[in-house]
Amino acid sequence: MFTTPAFDIGRVARMGGLDGHDRWQSRVRGLPETLGDLPATVLADEIETPGQGQIRAMVTLAGNPVLSVPNGKRLATAFDKLDFMVSIDIYINETTRHADVILPPCWNLAEDHIDLLFSSLAVRNIARWSPPVVERAEGELADWEILLELSERLGGGPMGEPWLDRPLRWLRPLGVRWTPTGFLNLLLRLGPYGDRFLPWSDGLSLERLKAAPHGIDLGALEPGVERRLYHRDKRIHLASPCMLKAMAALEHDLDAKGGENGLVLIGRRELRSNNSWMHNVPSLVSGRERCVLYVHPDDAARYEVRDGEMAILESRVHRGEVRIAVTDEMLPGVVSLPHGWGHAGSVPWQKVAGSHPGVSINDWIDDSVVEPIIGQSILNGVPVRIGPPPRAS
Repeated sequence: MFTTPAFDIGRVARMGGLDGHDRWQSRVRGLPETLGDLPATVLADEIETPGQGQIRAMVTLAGNPVLSVPNGKRLATAFDKLDFMVSIDIYINETTRHADVILPPCWNLAEDHIDLLFSSLAVRNIARWSPPVVERAEGELADWEILLELSERLGGGPMGEPWLDRPLRWLRPLGVRWTPTGFLNLLLRLGPYGDRFLPWSDGLSLERLKAAPHGIDLGALEPGVERRLYHRDKRIHLASPCMLKAMAALEHDLDAKGGENGLVLIGRRELRSNNSWMHNVPSLVSGRERCVLYVHPDDAARYEVRDGEMAILESRVHRGEVRIAVTDEMLPGVVSLPHGWGHAGSVPWQKVAGSHPGVSINDWIDDSVVEPIIGQSILNGVPVRIGPPPRAS
């Protein structure tokens, strides 16, 4: 069963030429482009390596790659080598502390909202528009307005195509300006349920969507994978060269052993600490310590680490101390750290997160190890070893 969303992101991506793969590669490591993007694991390489195309300036938007990209300590060092960095964010965090300028946007509840992504994954076809919940303060800009201003001052525009962005700049003095809401109205009216700009049509438009505060039910999912396949033969090409290469790599990886003492590291997400920004909220970090390394009792005994005490965790790219939690929730040979911690670098600016710093699992993940299809990092099954900290002499 497949959705027929009011905003068909797959169709829009195809029309905009954003649905390709390996049309070009990263400058240093030659990893493939996918959907117009490169994997984040190449970022440090592209900043550190001189030559034509070297990244010398950076814009980040509400992300925290120092804590979410493998080998984050290396990336933090690379950020300090940039000529200029701008961050659009409300926090000074582990990433934005490297920025020359931080531009805070208005609260996201001060903006209207139309879901684009999750409607393609829903269990029923719906469309809904949510109005702003609070009013903006005077002079506040939304994140998209900041990005648009930056791109236009650099000679670009919202569409990323000069032949489209140039007319938009010409029309701006006349009061005509691109907005995401206006663009989404265009997609909605030209979509599968849209009114096609026909006055007599009862199809969807943003005006009609706004008039339905609880959303509009567009019907049940429908069977049929063929309409989601774009190969001429309407078949899934399982034997494509890149898939066969990936299967061969998987077979090799399954035969590979773990670290020197047979352990592999996996991540985890916890209810109150899904992402790094949640750790600056007192109610979400109260109670027991959550940034602990889960270790099976057999492994704890074998490698002489104890519940509640510090131990040394080491991978190819990092060696550091972690607090141990011995639990039979882990399988022998597997240890686990949660995602999103490692706030020691933001202690001066985030008092709550700084008082519960923890460690970043991504510091131990090897940024040189990627899967073979789109070059994404291998985030789980990282070979590691553990042991007790050195004894004081």
